[in-house]
Formats: sequence, structure tokens, C-alpha cells
Amino acid sequence: MKFTDGYWMMRPGVSAHHAASVADAVVADDRFTLYAPVGPVGHRGATLNAPLLSVDCWSPAEGVIGVRLTHHAGAPSAGPEFALSVQEEGDHAKTRRDGSLLHLDSGELSLTVDTQGPWRLDFAAGGRVLTSLGARGAGFVTDAEGRHFMVARHALAVGETVYGLGERFTPFAKNGQSVDIWQADGGTSSEQAYKNIPFHLTDRGYGVFVNHPGLVSYEVGSEAVGQVQFSVEDQTLEFFVVHGPTPKEVLARYTSLTGRPALPPDWSFGLWLSTSFTTDYDEATVGRFVDGMTDAGIPLSVFHFDCFWMRAYHWSDFVWNPEVFPDPDGMLARLKDRGLRVCVWINPYIAQRSALFEEGMAHGYLLRRPDGGVWQWDKWQAGMALVDFTNPAARAWYADKLRVLLDQGVDCFKTDFGERVPLDVSWHDGSDPERMHNHYTQLYNETVFDLLREVRGEGEAVVFARSTTVGGQRLPVHWGGDCESTFEAMAESLRGGLSLGLSGFGFWSHDIGGFEGTPTPAVFKRWVQFGLLSSHSRLHGSTSYRVPWEYGEEAVAVTRAFTRLKHRLMPYLYGAAVQARESGTPTMRAMLLEFPEDPACRTLDRQYMLGDDLLVAPVFDESGTVEYYVPAGTWTDILTGREVTGPGWQRETHGFDTLPLLARPGSVIPFGARDEHPAYDWCDGVTLRVHRPADGSGTVTSVPARDGSPAAVFTVRRTGGTVTVETDSALPWRLLLVGAAAGGDATADPLGALHTCPAGTRRLAVEWS
Repeated sequence: MKFTDGYWMMRPGVSAHHAASVADAVVADDRFTLYAPVGPVGHRGATLNAPLLSVDCWSPAEGVIGVRLTHHAGAPSAGPEFALSVQEEGDHAKTRRDGSLLHLDSGELSLTVDTQGPWRLDFAAGGRVLTSLGARGAGFVTDAEGRHFMVARHALAVGETVYGLGERFTPFAKNGQSVDIWQADGGTSSEQAYKNIPFHLTDRGYGVFVNHPGLVSYEVGSEAVGQVQFSVEDQTLEFFVVHGPTPKEVLARYTSLTGRPALPPDWSFGLWLSTSFTTDYDEATVGRFVDGMTDAGIPLSVFHFDCFWMRAYHWSDFVWNPEVFPDPDGMLARLKDRGLRVCVWINPYIAQRSALFEEGMAHGYLLRRPDGGVWQWDKWQAGMALVDFTNPAARAWYADKLRVLLDQGVDCFKTDFGERVPLDVSWHDGSDPERMHNHYTQLYNETVFDLLREVRGEGEAVVFARSTTVGGQRLPVHWGGDCESTFEAMAESLRGGLSLGLSGFGFWSHDIGGFEGTPTPAVFKRWVQFGLLSSHSRLHGSTSYRVPWEYGEEAVAVTRAFTRLKHRLMPYLYGAAVQARESGTPTMRAMLLEFPEDPACRTLDRQYMLGDDLLVAPVFDESGTVEYYVPAGTWTDILTGREVTGPGWQRETHGFDTLPLLARPGSVIPFGARDEHPAYDWCDGVTLRVHRPADGSGTVTSVPARDGSPAAVFTVRRTGGTVTVETDSALPWRLLLVGAAAGGDATADPLGALHTCPAGTRRLAVEWS
């Protein structure tokens, strides 16, 4: 929200009050509180009839410093609050004085304030100031309508770039943008977002998390072009500065505070196929789709039933439509016999026509208006109400309805919607409607995810969620929402996914082919490549099917090839998934995460790193032309074996069987031996693809087990012309020296020299030639 009229003036009716100095400081061993008047105090009389801000400074964890600005403290919040993991004990934070300077140190991060000078909070690390809250940096604003806003703004250095704030489809670098953290069902082609996260990071070694679950309004170098401003309509504003220094370390600290994702089950990484939304389908259609995928040699992992598995006007009653699915138990059993998992669409809304409406209303499970009546409207579903998930009994009631489906054989749920949450309501637990608007989706997804974890077991729970907030990363997976079926929408979807990854989310998907409209064959084939090189992959549309043969024989071949490629990459992809669980690093990574020192990577949003070592550059052009940037070193295309040397830009034209998919210089990428399913023993027959390691290098590669623990560890070293591999695996494995000529015991492979090692081989030394 903008409050000023240019640099000199305020907007009509707006009055601003900013901390001007420190009048007093109360200091403890690990925290301090500053009392800041909002104007000059030249004499005792100036202390009268004027506000005084309380500024609490402390550290919830090493490398993180919190600041809480308070004007009037007498109105406690009704909630909800984000669930944070705070480091309660330890000596990670301490205060110290240096003359008039007061310091709070936490790890390498320090906060400094001059208690005798003009107002200024400096956050520094590594011998330099990262950012500051100077004049106009902390305070409150009132407007002509009598509203009260707490405001903070921190400085941006020259050239500093801002990222994150959730899954945003606007330009990747957020500089110059106005952003409202407010859940909305706005598709992927506007400034609205389904996934709003009040956390941003910059390429200067820090991030900032605003601890407010309601509307947070950002001006990112827009109102004041050298500042990031954030404001809330409240009497208190709390935020945390999170140190890195690298972007990965910023995310690690942020997700340690707000939560890291559960590890999705291995089967969820395979290909999902949907009925699509408003298309005609019944059990015969489902059978025809599944048979078609089998006949085409395209492995399928999950079949998804979208909205009309239930009867029209009955959403949600969780009852199969008997006209099109007369034998749901038998149908699900038949799908299970074919090795498929089953997902069904749900949402948290209860239509008046649903049998659950009367039941929910009678027991007080539906959200109420202040006058006690059930809140309803006709958008989406006629007379629909919302389940009040602040009521524990309502959560149990909703979960029990889903439990019946799990007993039938359903494996997971697409938890759609959760954004259109009204403000003129009264929540069961007394929550503030403004703060609950964004947070509602967290209660909804937690209810479903916790049920899956209870019934299916730890490690088997997965949802396909559209809306989320802070902490939602603990409940994977999320997909990008309603996009058009165009190259432009494909690119905006990638921007959203990269922004979400920089907001602490480890797993992300999107509708392959686009949702609205029908893609051209070219769009479909290019989106298939992109989709199957994402953490999760789903074919889904609105008014048209997404089965590959609808788009031609070549589309079938492309879908088959990239699905099978993804299955062979599972040892590598699941290793990246484990990293997301353990450190908060997303599986799909903006280039700056891996190459923070390369300035060319800071604004790249049409390519990404998949895990540590694979560069993916989707093709967004009908002609097959793609421009992408290659960081320093000699990279190897894993599809063709060709080499590309960076740093520099590449311009290429690709047929539909390829796209730029490059292995990092010196990387060791494990390829599984099977390609018909994502869930298999990845160690058995694994091939280590070694890409021109440097002399003296050593690389440790772990092949994970299904629970994420290391099932086998391989250490690859190069000394002069000799490559040595040592392992603890007792299973057979193979070594492929990409780009090397076959010699000795090696056999020729289109990509290089292949060495086959029988079971029990713990060490192999070969010559690189």
C-alpha cells in the first residue's frame, strides 16, 4: 500500500509517524527493547501528547533476528498465528555495548543501533551492512478512513534484487512491484496469487519474513525506489531478518523456522493422468485412457478423478455419481490391480444441495455470519458454505467423510480451492477474519494431510494443493493453478514455480498442456518435456482431454520418452527430494540458488536447475528455438552427449525429442536401471554417469532408499588419468564415463565408455581416455 505522494508529500488524509531516535533501551543478555519517540525530543514538554513506539529485538534462532514494532499494545490478537519452531535454549544470541552503540549478535548476523543518534537499525554480517531501517524505516500511518497501519521499510543496495513472496506469476525479480499477500483465485496471468508467502530474499545474503498471517502489503522498490516497504493494518508489526550468506542458507534458516516438507512417496513422482474438469467421462472413459497409455508404452502412476466424480450441485458430498460410476469399489479395485494409485478432487465448500449441508449446519460445522446464520453464496456452488476448520469437531467430521474414500481405495486428494474466504463471518474459535483469510488453507490442508498420514502411514501422505500460506511447505505437493494453454502461460507458470521455491517450498507441479483452452500439438509436446522435468507431473485440462494421442503420434512418443527418462532419473530426483526435506532447498531451483556469485543468473526465469546438477531450459517457442545461459565450465547434454562451454548464452533449435538438459561439469548423476515405474530399488543396477571430472576432484553420490536414508554411497575420484569409484553397495552397478572412449573392460556406449560391475564390486579403477 502506498502512503506517500512522491518524495515530499503524503497522500490526502494520510498521517505518518516514524521512529526518530531512541529515548530509552532496556537490555537483557540476549535481547533488548527500544523506546522510540516519533519526533524530536528537545525538552521535557516534547514527551507529552506524542506517540512512543516499542521496538523489541531478539533472536529466535542462530542467524535470525526478530523485530517487533508496537504502537498500542492493549489489543491482543485473536489469532491465528503461524506455527514457528523457535530455539528456546542456548547461547545463540547475546547483546553487547560499544559506547552509544547497542548490538545484538546471532551467529554472524548482528543488529546495531546508536542509542544517541538518529533512528537507524543496521543489520550486518561478514563485515558489511546487509540492510538498514533508517529515517522513515519504522512507524505507523493513519488514513482518512481512520485505519491504522504499522509500516517498516528496509534499504536496497545498488543492484540488489528481490525474490519470493510466494507463487507469483508477475516478473521474477520483484523490484518495482506492489504485492499484496492475500489469497485469491485469480489464475496464473494476473498479479493475484493462490500461494502468498510474506517472505522475500535478496541476492545480498539475507531474507525477511513478516510474521503476520493476514494482509501484508509490499512496495518493493516501488513507492520508495531504494526501499522494500511492508505494512499491516494492525498495532503491531513483527518481522525476522534471516541471514545466509548464500540463498540456500537463507532458505535453510527460514524453513528451519517455519517448517520443512515431508518426503513425498516415491510413486507420486511418476506421471499423473486426469479426467480433466468439465469433459464427459465415465468408467469406460477411464478404462479407455488407461488402456491407451498402456498400449502406447507410457507408464502411468496415478489416475486422478476431477470434480464430476461427484454429482453436479452436490459438491462436496464425497459420493460417487452413480450414473457414471455405478461400481466405484470395483472400479478402484480394477485400477489398483493395474498398479495405479488413485487421486480424487475435493474442496472445503459444501453446497446447499449436498446432504452434508444440513448435517454440517445442525452440528455447527459450517462457517457462520456474525448474526449466527450460515455464511453462503452462489459463486462456484449454489448456496455453498465453508467448513469451519477452526472447530476441531468440524475437522474430525470432514476427515471422517474422506476416510470412507480411503477405505474404498483412494490414495490421495487434490485439495483444490481454499482462497475465497469471506471477512463478514464469525469463526468458531474467535479468529480474526482478516487474519484467517489467508490461513484457512493451512487448516484445510493439514486436516487432509494428517488423515492421509494416519491412514496410509508416514511417508505415504501426499496432496495436490492449490492454495497455501506460511508452513504449507510441510504438506506437499502444490500445483500452479489455472493457466491458459499457451507458451506464454507455460512461461508464467515457471516463474510462479521458481518464486515459490524461493519462498521455502520444496515441491511444485503444474497442469501439463495448460488448463484453460486446448493446446496446440507444439505447446503440448513442449509442456510435456517441462512437466516431466518438474518434481511432480500431471496431465490435466479444463474442457479438453490431455491424453497424448489427442495431439498426434509424435506427442505420444515425446510423452513416452520423457516419462521413462524421469523414472530412470529417480535415484537423482529422490536425492533432491531428500535435500528439500533436510535443508529446505527446492527440487526445482532458480539459477541463483546454485550460482549466487554469477550476476548473469540473478534474473533468469526461463530455465532452472533440477537438483544440484541438471540445467533445464524449456522451449517456449513454436519454432523450437531456445535461448539460455550456461554458467562457467563444460556442461554435457545428457540426451545427446554434446558439450556446451560457458559462461555464455546459447541459442539453439530443438526438435520435440530434445531440449537443453545439461549436466554440471564434474557431476556424477545416478540413473536407475528401470523406466516402467518410479518406485523400484534404485540401487540395483544403478548407472553412475560421470561428466568429465577435474583432476584431483572427489564426488560423493548417495543413492537413497524409499525412506530417504542412504541405501548406497559411491565416492568418485579422479587422479591424473585414473577414475576410481568406491562404494558400500553389494548390488550390481555400472559406471559410464560420459565423453570418454571405450577401452580395457569398457564397452562402447553412445555417450561414452561403459563399465559393468557385478554384485559385490566395492572398488573400480579405470583410465579416462
